[in-house]
Amino acid sequence: MRTFPRAVRRRVGVTALAVALAAGVAAVPTAQAQLSAASFSAGDKADRLKKQKKQAEQDVDHAHEEFEFSSKKVVSAHLALESARADLSAARSHLDDTRDRLVDAQAKDLEMKAALVDAQTELDHAELSHDVGEVEVSHQKAEVAELIADIYREGDPDLNAFSSLLNAESPADLVRGDEGRRVVVGTQTQAYDDLSAAELLLAVREDEVSAARDDVAKKAEDAAEQVKVVEGLEREAETAKDDVVRLVSERKSAKEEAQRLKKWDRFQWRKAQRDQARIEAQLKELARKARLRALRKAQERARANQTAPGNTGGFLNRPVPGPVTSSFGMRIHPIYGYYGLHDGTDFGVACGEPMYAAADGRVVAEYYQTAYGNRLVVNHGFQQGVGLATIYNHAASYTVSVGDSVARGQVIGYVGDTGWSTGCHLHFTVMVNGRAVDPMNWL
Repeated sequence: MRTFPRAVRRRVGVTALAVALAAGVAAVPTAQAQLSAASFSAGDKADRLKKQKKQAEQDVDHAHEEFEFSSKKVVSAHLALESARADLSAARSHLDDTRDRLVDAQAKDLEMKAALVDAQTELDHAELSHDVGEVEVSHQKAEVAELIADIYREGDPDLNAFSSLLNAESPADLVRGDEGRRVVVGTQTQAYDDLSAAELLLAVREDEVSAARDDVAKKAEDAAEQVKVVEGLEREAETAKDDVVRLVSERKSAKEEAQRLKKWDRFQWRKAQRDQARIEAQLKELARKARLRALRKAQERARANQTAPGNTGGFLNRPVPGPVTSSFGMRIHPIYGYYGLHDGTDFGVACGEPMYAAADGRVVAEYYQTAYGNRLVVNHGFQQGVGLATIYNHAASYTVSVGDSVARGQVIGYVGDTGWSTGCHLHFTVMVNGRAVDPMNWL
């Protein structure tokens, strides 16, 4: 018998049970009349389970709705994320533009600071020239004052020259007197001219100083404004950067939250489905047991008239009187469709029919196995040169236990459809030296 992983066996168990129940009911249609309220000794439990089943179905529906709602929230979060990516792209573009403008503003700021330094240098030069001009004007004023003092002490040069003309005794005296007068008068005139020129130059330098100061003030003002522009752009760039970081963080948080909710709702949905499946399985099990009880009652009346099947020529007696429905050998599994060894012979018998020991022996094992259902293993000892044992599978129940001795033809249990089964039947296995062989060779 081919085995399946445990997870697969759990998943297919309910399906196999449902199919087996359907086939069992079809095999014994007369037993349906025995089903009544009295057949369900666990009626209250069934009612409670039905209520739990209804609640579980509501939980599944609610969980499914929550799951779908969370899925929509995730979709919305993804849409918001796409929108945020566009916003993020715009924010990054704005950040790049702001940084470019900041670089230009910083370059212009450096130019303005350099121009301010040049203007300050020009102002310093103009002020120095102005100071020199003031010294020159002061010097010229001193010279003019000295000339005025000389005139006051010595008299007007023109009058002195006229007097010398009157007192001249010869032409040579006249010439010398006239030359002296011209020298004195020329010196005075030069002094006055130098003073005028110095004062005029000083006025020009004062204008230059004033203009230079205005230029420095203007450049300083421009530089201060540019500093404000740079600072504003720096703040704008920082804000744009913060916006980028905030958008990334917000969208990431929204996406993570939506996914977290989706995982939680999926968990709740699956839990509700498991609860529903568990309750449904319990209800099916109650119904199956009720059917078996009804079948047993129906069979008990006929059992007194039944006898164990006799020997048909082999060492072993037939364990049940029913016909062979599936022989020993390779076949396609009727439920799962795989190709493998069918390690026994199936006899078509109604659920609740008795099973008989095929020969004298001792019960060495009695247990439940997923594929075979309830199993009973009887060891018959060393017979005809081999170690011989028989196995009775899919039983509803057994009347003997491990360690009990059984006699040929003794009732040892009742036919059922436990395990992987398509209906009530006995899967009868014969083991020779621990290996399954065709039972028909021993019957």
